[in-house]
Amino acid sequence: MNSTLALLDARFSTRTYAATEITAAEKAAILHSALRAPTAGNMMLYSIIDVTDQALKDRLADTCDDQPFIAKAPLVLVFVADMQKWIDLFRFSGAEQVEGVEHRATPDVGDLMMSCSDALIAAQNAVVAAESLGIGSCYIGDVLEQGEIHAKLLGLPQHTLPIAMLCFGHPAAIREPTPHYEKHMVHSNSYHRLTDEELAGVSDDLGAMHSPHGFGPGITNIGQKVYKRKFTPAYMAEMNRSVRWWLERWCAPESE
Repeated sequence: MNSTLALLDARFSTRTYAATEITAAEKAAILHSALRAPTAGNMMLYSIIDVTDQALKDRLADTCDDQPFIAKAPLVLVFVADMQKWIDLFRFSGAEQVEGVEHRATPDVGDLMMSCSDALIAAQNAVVAAESLGIGSCYIGDVLEQGEIHAKLLGLPQHTLPIAMLCFGHPAAIREPTPHYEKHMVHSNSYHRLTDEELAGVSDDLGAMHSPHGFGPGITNIGQKVYKRKFTPAYMAEMNRSVRWWLERWCAPESE
């Protein structure tokens, strides 16, 4: 295993930080690596918000599902799916004067998917770069929740969406990485939907991996546990509501 593979294999989410600061050179290297990520058509359909204001960090720690470690992170970056800059450039460039095309003034869901892909690829580049410097990270998906609040807090115009937030810092302690289940993850040539027999094996394996001491009152298997904790709780209802708000906002005609 070479050093890059070893780095990826040992990575764990970091939520507690050592007193060691992230230097300006380290921050610049992380950002440069993010900006070197693969991008659709070299359009770089994202922007990165560097959250340096402590009051804003404190607020995000509250609005992102009450996670105090966000406020303590030495470096917080929000990765924004961004078609606004291209819509603005099209307007500035007089793109409506181009002949022989079907004109449109508003980005659609395909543009959103491409922008989200660009932003997330850049985010993962930042994660790997940080790991190479001994700096840990943690993804925060909750920035998608409470869309109306986060749009205002981060000054996000209409055709943008905060697809991920990353907190970075030197780990206070090194721990073993969380095991990931690898069976049935890679399919050959076409999608394979698991049989009941295969699902029984997955249920047993995941239960042994993630809940070796049991599942809690009223829960008999890992599927029920994940259903209760991750699929049906109030925060997922808010996530779904908020993402619909982001989507409708993105696809709406340009507001003045």
